[in-house]
Amino acid sequence: MHVLIFGGTGFVGLNIAENLLAGGHRVTLFDRAPPPAAAVRAFAVHRERLHVVQGDVTDHAAVTAVIGTQVDAVVLGAAITAGPARDAADPGSILQVNLAAQVPVLEAARNAGVRRIINLSSAAAYGASGQRFAVLDEDTPCDPVALYPITKFASERVAARLADLWQMDIISVRLSGVFGPWERAGGVRDTPSPQALIMACCAQRRPALLSDPGEKDWVYAPDVAAAVQLLLEAERPRHGLYNISTGINYTAEAWGETFAALNPGFACRLVEPGETPTVTVYGPERAPLSVQRLEQEFGWRAKFDCAASANDLSRWLGEYGGVE
Repeated sequence: MHVLIFGGTGFVGLNIAENLLAGGHRVTLFDRAPPPAAAVRAFAVHRERLHVVQGDVTDHAAVTAVIGTQVDAVVLGAAITAGPARDAADPGSILQVNLAAQVPVLEAARNAGVRRIINLSSAAAYGASGQRFAVLDEDTPCDPVALYPITKFASERVAARLADLWQMDIISVRLSGVFGPWERAGGVRDTPSPQALIMACCAQRRPALLSDPGEKDWVYAPDVAAAVQLLLEAERPRHGLYNISTGINYTAEAWGETFAALNPGFACRLVEPGETPTVTVYGPERAPLSVQRLEQEFGWRAKFDCAASANDLSRWLGEYGGVE
């Protein structure tokens, strides 16, 4: 396939691209920012099947042009992961990128005969329901409050409605707390994962002092990439919405302790009274996502638990030294 990834140079997009390229597919990355130099070097072996287009997802002409290049499938991942400060200061940009840009992409994809679209949504769409239910499956009612969750939930509903009206193959996936390779600071991600902040502390040779244990059903980005590729390649998925998660809670603190044990001289622990956190854990705790739908239909389960992801990301940090 030729897969076009909007938001392709973000860390989730790069993990999806890496998996697709390793599987023999052609990939076009569309993003305002170029890929980091380390990713360019890492993907160099696939350069004949990788194309990078710098552009803005809100530029309808640019979107139409790139979709018209014989694209088989689209991954719609461009988004501003906004925190409360950006919600208050710049709600228009959040709504423009996360929601208003969606319909022109879908229209262009319909007109170009794109076979399948994967809309990257978020577990944040469950919102306040995350505190009211023990497990969150795809049929759990959603109650989003902040603008990022609101736009993610709305994007799912828009995608489902147009898929029905236009008879298009559009699948939304709700990603749990994602972390992993290629995550880095940038202008569109206000709430980095604690794992990324722990890794940055390690690279800077300073202790990681966590503001909170950070319990969540964390999911490693390569697992997300594998699930997205599975849905892109599947002949006829039965549903229009899937959760992607480990389905099992563990804490960022436990992950950091495992990571620290692999890197002698590095310390990771909860902040003590009077100390200033060096790792801010964002967001409230919530129930884990059910992954039964993906497992029952495709036999899919996440491969990386707390220990395996800490080991793999420690290896990755040693190879790439972090990403700026």
